[in-house]
Amino acid sequence: MTASPRIPGRRFLQSPGPSPVPDEVLHAMARQPMDMGDPRVDETIAACEAGLRRLLHTETADVFFYATNGHGAWEVAVENLLPPGAAVLIPGTGHFSESWAVQTEALGRRVVRTPWHPGWPINLDDVAQALRDDAAREIVAVFAVHTDTASGITSDMAALRAAIDATGHPALLVVDAVASAGCTRVAMHELRADVVLGASQKGLMTPPGVGWLAVDAQAAAVAARNPAPRFYWDWRLRQSPLSYRKFCGTPPQTLMAGLATAFGLIELEGAEEVFARHRRLSRAVQAAVGVWAEGGALGFFAQDPASRSVSVTSISVPEGTDVDALRAVARNRFGVALAGGLGPLQGKAFRIGHLGDSNAATILGCLGAVQAALQVQGIPIGQGALQRAVDSLVDGD
Repeated sequence: MTASPRIPGRRFLQSPGPSPVPDEVLHAMARQPMDMGDPRVDETIAACEAGLRRLLHTETADVFFYATNGHGAWEVAVENLLPPGAAVLIPGTGHFSESWAVQTEALGRRVVRTPWHPGWPINLDDVAQALRDDAAREIVAVFAVHTDTASGITSDMAALRAAIDATGHPALLVVDAVASAGCTRVAMHELRADVVLGASQKGLMTPPGVGWLAVDAQAAAVAARNPAPRFYWDWRLRQSPLSYRKFCGTPPQTLMAGLATAFGLIELEGAEEVFARHRRLSRAVQAAVGVWAEGGALGFFAQDPASRSVSVTSISVPEGTDVDALRAVARNRFGVALAGGLGPLQGKAFRIGHLGDSNAATILGCLGAVQAALQVQGIPIGQGALQRAVDSLVDGD
């Protein structure tokens, strides 16, 4: 295996997850584990529970943490809410909605899909029609990806909830907020979401390894009636004051310590300012991409500017472009790690993450490195992209 060359200074992590981890979080994780009787274990878990409730604007939802990634959080939702053979509706958003669908089917449940319209958010008419077609009310829930990290598209969850309600269908709304929580406002009860789930490694600025769910009373009641066999994923078994029971074993103490610190940093900055910062940085990136696109080769995958995520921007490239080579040049020569396309976008796009512990300096440095890599690879771009990004930041909110 060829070693990656050393890049002096800090290498920029501009993937959409894992995202950059603040020094404060790293320092919080650099302590010895504690015995299970140490009151600091309970204090750390309580800080994470309180931080998640504040971030999601809920005082009543039960919150659960798991030693897992986002795919594990998906499985928690499947196993708790869906009896064997039960149906769920998963609106098409691209790679991640399809991944969730495939995983759900592998667990013995039925999936009703709505079509994926490449470049566009969830089609609400398709969702409404699928629910109206379910005359027997077999669909237990709608599993919706808020921000699809592969496409860089954010769908309107409030509008989705309204579309579900307009059909009179009793389906629960389960929101995947993996790439949106901590980046934009995800107010659980405003959205009337029954379950919101996510993971630690994106907007929450913590290394991968903690999945989480917030569950309202209606979803909890559905889970209580579910006869599906489950144990580790069973959130009912985690409703306990005991740390050991809350994690079905030993908690991932180091990660939870980092996550508690990350919640503290969000609250120190102020959640609304965190969201405003994400908007500013995303506008700067998208301003630069808009200028690069004037060269005729690059473009936004998201066709509707209003749907472009504050977390990640997916940039389409011409047929035959070696995206991996572009990323290698950006990483090894200019010190910036980007993400490639996933699923149907593999080899057709690259992605710039602008979420988590990012600021104007990191974004401008990232854009300069990407522009340099594009030039090295001979990909035609419009001129003046960096100045447009600077102007966007100067103009501010």
